[in-house]
Amino acid sequence: MLAVHFGAGNIGRGFIGNLLYHSGYETCFVDVNGEIVDLINEKKEYRVVLAELEQSEVSVKNVRAINSALNPEQVIDAIAEADLVTTAIGPNILPFIANLLAEGLRKRLEKTDKPLNIIACENMIGGTSFLKEKLYEKLTTEEKAQFDQHFGFPDSAVDRIVPNQVNEDKLMVKVEPFYEWVVEETKIVGEKPVIKGITYVQELVPYIERKLFTVNTGHALAAYFGYYYGMETINSTMENRQVSELVEGALKESGAFLVKKYGFDKEEHHKYIQKIIGRFSNSYIVDEVTRVARSPIRKLGPNDRLVSPARQYAEVIGEEPTYLMKGIAAALLYDFQGDEEAVQVQTVIQQQGLEAAIEKFTQLDPTSPLFTGIVEQYNQLKSNK
Repeated sequence: MLAVHFGAGNIGRGFIGNLLYHSGYETCFVDVNGEIVDLINEKKEYRVVLAELEQSEVSVKNVRAINSALNPEQVIDAIAEADLVTTAIGPNILPFIANLLAEGLRKRLEKTDKPLNIIACENMIGGTSFLKEKLYEKLTTEEKAQFDQHFGFPDSAVDRIVPNQVNEDKLMVKVEPFYEWVVEETKIVGEKPVIKGITYVQELVPYIERKLFTVNTGHALAAYFGYYYGMETINSTMENRQVSELVEGALKESGAFLVKKYGFDKEEHHKYIQKIIGRFSNSYIVDEVTRVARSPIRKLGPNDRLVSPARQYAEVIGEEPTYLMKGIAAALLYDFQGDEEAVQVQTVIQQQGLEAAIEKFTQLDPTSPLFTGIVEQYNQLKSNK
């Protein structure tokens, strides 16, 4: 079985590529990083090390790679022969592979009517749907009908912490032991790909929101609270009892609306929260606070990890989420000069005022109790700094 995987970075190799190999696939990585592509083709294997006490490792074999910038025709040929296509390239890069993917699928239809599933494994809601949208912009009406019949585009939710790292062995990747890969079963065409580690579900949105508003929310808050208290790494931040209590308080708030909205088991979700907090505390993963906190404008967006759970808590529970509001306030106080978005936020606050900044970045109603609560939490944090 052949899997074509776009993205030979740390997540591609350490997470998706690892699972594909252990599920019996030959994996053809597609990337524009010539050094990594050449190393994969030279060594034809790489190591994945778990960030834990034992530092256990596995070898991932049966791999090759194509430089899509130099050899696009080879990528098209590989897609035409593939049994599965996956991506881990980042949401912003998805549009740039749409044309190449369209050409590969066109060539495939000339050779076979065997169905094929394309799964984007990105840290975003509806990543595969977004890729499909960009791909279908390249198609005629007739081609769209053909593609609908032969190709599946199931969305997925992925979760694994792969920290920034520089290793002497440039193909080796260190990853946390925990991972989750949930795929939308209803959009699969043909037989479900048999991959160890995938969980197929009928309804994906509850799992996407559970992950986004627990893992991503908690990780971001650990970073913003950690920065506020002068910490440098996420694991050291979580050793600070004051910060860990703030993060846990926020995740209990997001958990309350998730349980009520989607019917998750309350006790099971509490265990999930504790597991996530344990992951942030992993001393074998050293992740800088400023890396996790980066791009605060995106993270303060109305549908992202800070504002959305706060708003949904207020709507579903009918109260104001004290910890989540405090977390949003901490993000608004994030003033790291090495982060362009942080500088922009501080400039708006200084030039236009706090309320204008909150309205601009969160798009919350200035007359809402949630908006007022964020202002109060901001002033309280700033006065105590």
